Amino acid sequence: MLIVDTLSYKTISANKNTVNKEWVIVDAKDAVLGRLASEVAKMIRGKHKTSYTPHVDCGDNVIIINADKIKLTGKKLTDKVYVRHTGYPGGQRFQTPRELLEKHPERVIEKAVRGMLPKNRLGRRLFTNLFVYAAAEHPHSAQQPKEIQL
Repeated sequence: MLIVDTLSYKTISANKNTVNKEWVIVDAKDAVLGRLASEVAKMIRGKHKTSYTPHVDCGDNVIIINADKIKLTGKKLTDKVYVRHTGYPGGQRFQTPRELLEKHPERVIEKAVRGMLPKNRLGRRLFTNLFVYAAAEHPHSAQQPKEIQL
């Protein structure tokens, strides 16, 4: 005869009122772009938490410093191409990571992380939880972010 334990477990689904959002700081110095971006995307999404709920913004706010010191493996610095369009005929523009790092070093990390987030309303909302800075200083010291080693 099979005896069933009568303990009942209910699946707890997080919502925007019950979610526990924290502030995290990540140093991008000498980190490989894709590996850093995938870990950061996981943290922004909230997949590292036990209370993860797919349709809720339950991730942490992530601050990335030293974005200008990021590493790209192989020939990606010169051979990878970012494509955008101005909206006008013949308005396709191309940029390599080297050119982008010279002008806007934080955008290389932003593009990599954005590409790893969902392509919907939630993904656009999650992207606002990412803060990237080229230097070691950031204006979020009042939030008391905790340092994370990746």
